[in-house]
Amino acid sequence: MVRSLQITILLLAFCSLQTPCFAEVTVFAGSASKPPLEEAAELYQSETGIEIFLHFGGSGAMLNQLRLSRKADLFIPGSPDYMLKAQRFNLVDASSEKILAYLIPAINVLKGNPKNIHGLADLGRPGIRVGIADPSGVCVGLYAVEIIEEHHLAERVRPNITANVESCSKTASLIPLQAVDATLGWREFEQWNPDQIESILLPPEQIVRLAYIPAAIATHARNVKEAVEFLAFLTSSRAKAIFAKWGYLTSEEQARVYAPHARIGGEYRIPEGW
Repeated sequence: MVRSLQITILLLAFCSLQTPCFAEVTVFAGSASKPPLEEAAELYQSETGIEIFLHFGGSGAMLNQLRLSRKADLFIPGSPDYMLKAQRFNLVDASSEKILAYLIPAINVLKGNPKNIHGLADLGRPGIRVGIADPSGVCVGLYAVEIIEEHHLAERVRPNITANVESCSKTASLIPLQAVDATLGWREFEQWNPDQIESILLPPEQIVRLAYIPAAIATHARNVKEAVEFLAFLTSSRAKAIFAKWGYLTSEEQARVYAPHARIGGEYRIPEGW
């Protein structure tokens, strides 16, 4: 009994001097950030001993989990659309918001582009199978619909949409699986699987809005100190280098090269019929 008490006292003393015992950070994230966020979290955990629990899915699904469970410390959706919704529900501390990286809408095709798809109009060609993410809950699907509608292509492209999936990661997997001929996704998907995915860039004037990946502390965070420190790491030069390795752009200046006059941020409301 005495021996057990001594061990407990020593353990508590050690914890007070070192990383707090059982320190952890729970993250609800849109899967647009999955590859670099996983790598950054693994590095941070190995160096600090703080466990990082990552939960990925469509940003809408992650927002709903945040509302229902209130167990996340950090919220990292795939675009500002869902961060604005989280702020309206008072689920995040708006003053803590940081931008981790920017995303560029693009057409994704199989490496080598066997269907000779070179632009938005080609998505409406007879026989072309198009995949998008569910625009009601996934950022990349929301941006896809915005682009299709802005360029008056809905009547031609919608009949070709044969896959409508529930996350960025599933959207990116459609091309390697050859479930579709093209997706309207992110330019960054190419780096997720460079042996099989090729990104067809849109002309700058066709990009309606640039997306970015925001991150903020949840208002019901249980591990605020640890969440603040992890968020600081995610905006550090080391974490930015990880995002860059995966093909992400970490500054507005870099993103503007692809669309100098596009809007950044804000929200888009899906038209009826989608």
